[in-house]
Amino acid sequence: MNETLTLCLAWLSGGALGVIFFCGLWWTVRKATASEQPASWFFGSLVLRTILALAWFYFVSSGDWKRLLLCLLGFVMARLVVTWITRPSKKQNHPEQEERHAS
Repeated sequence: MNETLTLCLAWLSGGALGVIFFCGLWWTVRKATASEQPASWFFGSLVLRTILALAWFYFVSSGDWKRLLLCLLGFVMARLVVTWITRPSKKQNHPEQEERHAS
């Protein structure tokens, strides 16, 4: 396969992994805050997401540092995108923040 195509696929797969990883983290935080056992949610999610990420990086890199580097780049870029998409809107009213400022 063409080297450029292989590197582009490594970058895209890193982005896909990042979306899965960070959306999973966002989902875990939302579920754990409403749970009676949040530590179990966080620990289980951490283990599952870490195993998935390490296996994915190992598979994609196949021993090539360039593929690993581009996969990591896609992963970090996905983090920025997911963080931007899941941030709270400025239109939401947060009464607990208003109370702190009023004191």
